[in-house]
Amino acid sequence: MIHFSLLLLLLGPGSPPAKDIKYPAFTISEELKKDAHAVIRVNDEKFIIETPKNARYKVHRAITILNDKGNKHAIEVIGYDKLTKVTSLSATIYNAVGEPVKRLKNAEILDMSAFDGFSLYSDNRLKAMDLTQASYPYTVEVEYELDYRGLLYIPGFYIQEGDAVSIERQSFELTYPTSLEARYKLINTNQQPRVFTAENNKSLRWDFSNLTPLKLEPLAASKREQLPRILMAPNTFEYDGYPGTLTSWNEFGKWIRTLNVGRNGLPPTTIEHLKKITAGLPTREEKVKAVYEYMQNKTRYVSIQLGIGGFQPFDAAVVDQTGYGDCKALSNYMVSMLGYLNIPANYVLISAGEDYTRLQEDFPSTQFNHAIAAVPNGKDTLWLECTSQTNPFGYLGSFTSNRKALWITNEGAAIVKTPRYGLAHNRQVRSAHVTLDASGNATAAVATTYQGLQYEAQGLHQIMHETHEDQKKWVLNSTQIPIFNVKSFEIKNQGGKIASAQVRLELQLDRYASVTGKRLFFQPNLMNRITEAPEPLEKRTSAVVRRNAYEKIDSIHFAFPEGLYPEFLPPPTKLSTRFGSYENEYHMDAGKLVFVRRVKMLDGEFPPETYNELVEFYKSIVKADKAKLVLLNKT
Repeated sequence: MIHFSLLLLLLGPGSPPAKDIKYPAFTISEELKKDAHAVIRVNDEKFIIETPKNARYKVHRAITILNDKGNKHAIEVIGYDKLTKVTSLSATIYNAVGEPVKRLKNAEILDMSAFDGFSLYSDNRLKAMDLTQASYPYTVEVEYELDYRGLLYIPGFYIQEGDAVSIERQSFELTYPTSLEARYKLINTNQQPRVFTAENNKSLRWDFSNLTPLKLEPLAASKREQLPRILMAPNTFEYDGYPGTLTSWNEFGKWIRTLNVGRNGLPPTTIEHLKKITAGLPTREEKVKAVYEYMQNKTRYVSIQLGIGGFQPFDAAVVDQTGYGDCKALSNYMVSMLGYLNIPANYVLISAGEDYTRLQEDFPSTQFNHAIAAVPNGKDTLWLECTSQTNPFGYLGSFTSNRKALWITNEGAAIVKTPRYGLAHNRQVRSAHVTLDASGNATAAVATTYQGLQYEAQGLHQIMHETHEDQKKWVLNSTQIPIFNVKSFEIKNQGGKIASAQVRLELQLDRYASVTGKRLFFQPNLMNRITEAPEPLEKRTSAVVRRNAYEKIDSIHFAFPEGLYPEFLPPPTKLSTRFGSYENEYHMDAGKLVFVRRVKMLDGEFPPETYNELVEFYKSIVKADKAKLVLLNKT
């Protein structure tokens, strides 16, 4: 640590008093600066529970930004709503030697709606501060306090925020009355808290210091699952006048149930219409399908977040009348409609998104951001994504498939697993006919079927009902050929329980083959190439995670003028690993060259030591995919 007298000497005449000097960058150890874009100098967070419905959250944070890649840490955004009030907020910027160069005024703090473009009603707001500077290093210090008038959750604490950020010192303290016990769970850390008791209060405190940047590994679990963090939850709470307990999933389910009770009413005309469209349908599945498609055609998704509305759905009658709702309202609407047909259905809470965080089953708490509906159907279950106007009936897709969810029942709740879409569901099958001339130009007729998660991976679900121009942009962006012109295209849904579509293309491929003397060189793998492999690692500590399995089959038929013939046909490639398989082959058929490529990639978790095996598998695919074929011109 540099003594203040030396610091003043370094600053020179006219420097501010020593007491104003804070967080000089040159006091940061070289160890903490290595591989870091920012260094957290101090981060103290305190969450104080006062009653089942009142709490305070205090934050004091200072972070030194070392370079432009760390600037994102100088932007502070604080959310609040009618149940969360910002009671104090201040921010100061310091230069490299620790002089305060700016104290933010209230007028410079942006106060704005959290409207996201999909929200119809929302009382969510943001206080945003951009504290970035042009000269490095610099330090930003922020202090604020929030007043919670509802205690459904306690903010989680990330011990480390990710790679390229190191930590000098930080702490988290949870204080609560001994009569209102709270819980915690450690994720990717074993550090237990120090426990303090004073009068009728109990405090849990964690302290951390001198943490170097965390190196996240590729092809692993989601970033949130790799980071060390502390989950916390109250046992007893009250939110917007609704009391509840979180001691078990069943108790939490009962609370959710109370929010939904009495919100299933529908007008007689709608009930009669539902009976009419399902009359004569022999099975439950067919009736549910008819109601689901009726809902899809009648409603659209909007976000609605008004206090308890973040957890409580609008009345089914409101959705029926207006035609809009959020995930909770639309799922409740679906459950309500089926109820009038005497078809039992359930409201289900889930963590949605492709990069979701897996449910911590042993820690009942608010871990969900989405709602869907489900219908028991004998040994099967019909899963219904109610926010989509395009999903096939019964198809969840990557947004909510293959994960644990909370099934709300009349008695409480149960943890269930949503469907997994495996190798047989996620397929991409392509057939192409390429006509090549002696100058190296070609035309191609390509038909590709995308099914299951491959349909989504290519973004087809987003453009299926867009304009012709938007669809053409998708074709241009998704076609993996260096030089091509689209002569015509067609995109068509194929229906079925698994999302599926066919894309037909007519392409002009100028200079597809390069001509050198009497030889033409080209890559027979037309448009499905893996071009790079992951970087190898000397030491791997986390499991290799592949969340989705898929199969891709390409059959490319090449026709060329008489006088051109393959100088040689490469031997077939065949690779087989625990992660999947790859094979290709070349052969002549009725004077035409046929190239066939098959890739199967499996999902699952694999031991850390297998990572470099996966790297080698990818390297072999890259080599096979970029192989060139040579045609010799006999004339």
